[in-house]
Amino acid sequence: MNRRDFLFNSGGGLGGIALAALLGSDRLLADVPMRADGGLHHKPRAKRVVQLFMAGGASHVDLFDFKPELVKQHGKEANFGEHVEAFQNGLGPWLKPVWDFKPYGNCGKPLSETVSPLGAVVDELAFVHNVVGKTGVHSQGTLLQTTGFNRPGFPGMGCWVSYGLGSLNQNLPTFVVLPDHRGLASNGTKNWDSAFLPAQHQGSAIYPGSKTPIEDLFPDDRAKFITRDADRAGIDLLGQLNRDHATTRPGDERLDARIKSYELAAKMQLAAPDALDLSKETAATLKLYGLDHGKSTFDKDINPGEETDYFGRKCLVARRLLERGVRFVQVWSGNDNGFPRRNWDSHEDVKRDHGPLAYGMARGAAALIADLKRLGLLEDTIVLWTTEFGRMPSSQGGKGRDHNPYCFTNWLAGGGIRGGSTHGPSDDFGYKPADRKHPTEVYDIHATVLHLLGIDHTKLTVRHNGIDRRLTDVHGHVITELLT
Repeated sequence: MNRRDFLFNSGGGLGGIALAALLGSDRLLADVPMRADGGLHHKPRAKRVVQLFMAGGASHVDLFDFKPELVKQHGKEANFGEHVEAFQNGLGPWLKPVWDFKPYGNCGKPLSETVSPLGAVVDELAFVHNVVGKTGVHSQGTLLQTTGFNRPGFPGMGCWVSYGLGSLNQNLPTFVVLPDHRGLASNGTKNWDSAFLPAQHQGSAIYPGSKTPIEDLFPDDRAKFITRDADRAGIDLLGQLNRDHATTRPGDERLDARIKSYELAAKMQLAAPDALDLSKETAATLKLYGLDHGKSTFDKDINPGEETDYFGRKCLVARRLLERGVRFVQVWSGNDNGFPRRNWDSHEDVKRDHGPLAYGMARGAAALIADLKRLGLLEDTIVLWTTEFGRMPSSQGGKGRDHNPYCFTNWLAGGGIRGGSTHGPSDDFGYKPADRKHPTEVYDIHATVLHLLGIDHTKLTVRHNGIDRRLTDVHGHVITELLT
């Protein structure tokens, strides 16, 4: 007799299902995904993660990594001292930062004017300025940051966290993705696909502010004949049919995931609308996130109000999801289409493209960090800011910058991170790490995040096609200098 037959025969019907759910939530059933050692590898500093992803390649030298030498050499012929493999024709004269920098916080960290809102929380941030990639191709660089591999077919970071730690709630997904409202970035849904992990660990996409934030959660408006009770009965019937089918196919994770998706959908019909309802927030909170539609005067040529609304809304929804037990939230800025660009791929004009996006990002991210701290959640929540690569210190077409996978910036906050710190300087121009023998790789960032969650990145593995796969592949070390 298999487990399902036993539960149904001994507990009967919904009672058996309820028993299974209770046992599963406590990790007492044999088929609940968990690591071989049966628990956390060490005491965690954090419980949850927010990943802020800037799609297109954000310019570190224009935002966070101030280079006085670049200002001095502005307009002069760029001499890298070696052959440079450029993605396009981006090896023009040196181009100084398009905005002025000034120091912020007790740590005195220089920030660009366009990300000045982060100055209010800069003492919570730890900057890593010597991150290196493996490619200047958007799709590969994005996958490397999101999945740890630069080719498709591997689980997203949020999937690994969901698989390793399980859920903190019963009514919402463990891993939620908030894409750019204008479209998906390179690779689309592959960035949060579960690949060879059980399917229930894939990211669930939500579009805050849209007419249907969650696709197919409720019946279409045209189907007036479908009542809430009828909808629930349909979900229950499908779930029952799948359970009956699953008893003849033990161990089929696709059936398990389908059953769980129906059960979660029913729960989300009550929980999700509440999580997405920003009308319950105070006027002060809405203003903090830039949702009062105020306009900044940081640059008379740019009105960032629209981008502030877009990104700030996602950040506020992220906070509400974290409060309700969502384990991993991924927030995207920038899409893969459109012109003038509404992503971070500023080949033509950094000021035009980065300006609204950067200010909107900074306003929303600063509000998120301040709000999490106010609520006592920052101490066990990791905020990770990343992009697929940086941009060159030389110019492209006078106002733009080409891709720079040789060096770029990540920053982290909360959850055991040493705020007000900087790790791994880049060289005088922001072209490559100052110490080229010891750069920071994405594997190190991932290993550090997992470590703070109580996971040894070398032990969170899944056997797939004869290989013990893990988020960090065969690389990575914890960046202890970033930890408190």
